Amino acid sequence: MNETNHSFAPILSLLAALSLSVVLTGCAQSGAHPGAAPTPARSVRAMPVQEGVLGKSIRAVGVLEPKDKVTLAFKVGGVVASVAVHEGDIVRRGAKLAELDRTEIEATVARVAQAEGKAARDRERTKALYADDVATLEQLEDATTALEVARADLSTARFNARYARIEAPADGFVVRRSADPSALVAAGQPVLVLGSLANGWQVRAAVTDRDVVRLAIGDRAQVTFDAFPGQVFGAKVLRLAAASDAATGTYDVELAVDPANAPFVQGLVAKVELAPSAARTSQLTVPVEALLEADGAHATVFVLDGTDAPRAARRRIEIGGLAGDRAEVREGLASGERVITEGASWITDGEPVTVVAERN
Repeated sequence: MNETNHSFAPILSLLAALSLSVVLTGCAQSGAHPGAAPTPARSVRAMPVQEGVLGKSIRAVGVLEPKDKVTLAFKVGGVVASVAVHEGDIVRRGAKLAELDRTEIEATVARVAQAEGKAARDRERTKALYADDVATLEQLEDATTALEVARADLSTARFNARYARIEAPADGFVVRRSADPSALVAAGQPVLVLGSLANGWQVRAAVTDRDVVRLAIGDRAQVTFDAFPGQVFGAKVLRLAAASDAATGTYDVELAVDPANAPFVQGLVAKVELAPSAARTSQLTVPVEALLEADGAHATVFVLDGTDAPRAARRRIEIGGLAGDRAEVREGLASGERVITEGASWITDGEPVTVVAERN
C-alpha cells in the first residue's frame, strides 16, 4: 500500500498544478483577480429620436429688378421723331420720353375737325328748314346723328394725337429701349420699358417643382449680392408661378427685397435662401453629432439598449436631408429611442454605458 501511494503522488501533484493554472488563466482572461471590482461603464450623453417637421431651406439664384415695370408704346402708328432717353437713364414723372412725327397726325385731326364743322352747319340748316316745315323730322334726326358721329371722330383723333407722345407715368429708370428715331412703328408696338421705383425692388428667381410646392406667399428669405459683400437683405415671397417655364422647366418666384439704403441697380445677381413655412409630413430626426460612418444615404448610430443597465447597440440607419443640427431618419429608428451623441466614438457594440446627462 505504501508503494502504491507513493506511485500516485507525482500524478496528484501534476493534477493540482494544472487546476491552479486553469484558474489563473481564467482570471487573467477576465482581466480581474477573484474579488476585484468590475470595470466601470463608459460615460456618454444621449438624446431621444424626435418626430417633427424638418424645415429645409431652399437656395436659388435670381436677378434684381424693379417691382413694377411698364411697357410704353404709342397709341397710333407712325414714324418716330425722337427718343429722349437711353437704357439706364433716370426719369421723373411727366418727362417726355419719345414722340412721333406729328405731320400726318395733325393732318388727320384737321380733316376730322373740318368734317365736324360741316356736320354742325348741316344740322343747323336742317333744323331751320324743319322749323319752316320744309325738312322732315327724319332729315333732322339724320343730321343730328351725323354731327354726333363727327364729334366722336374728332375726339378720337385728338386722343390719338395726345398719345403720339410718351411721358413717364412715374419716377423710375429706363429698363429697355426698343426703337430709334426715324423708325416706323405700329400702334401698340413697345418702344420703352420703364422700371418704376414707386413700389420698390424685387428679385426674380427660379426653383424646381419639388421646391415650389413647399413655398407660400409671404415666406421669408435672405438675399445676398456679390456687389454688397457682407450684407444680408431681408425678403419675402410675393408671387409663385402657377406653370413652369417652357424652356427650363423651373418655376419663377418673385420676392420683395428691402434695399436698406443700398444703391440698388437693375440686373444684380442675387443669391437667395428661402425658408418655407408650408407644413410637411412629420419625420423622425436625430442630432447630426450622433451619426457615425456616414456614407451617402446611410450612417451608423449607437442606440441605448435597456434602462437599468444600458448598453450601446450599434445600428445601421438610412438618412435623408440635413437641416441645421438635425438629420432626417428614413429607416432604422423609432420615435423615442435614445441615440448616443457624445462618447460614441470610443465605445463598441454591446458595451455597457452610463448616461451622465440626457438632453431633450
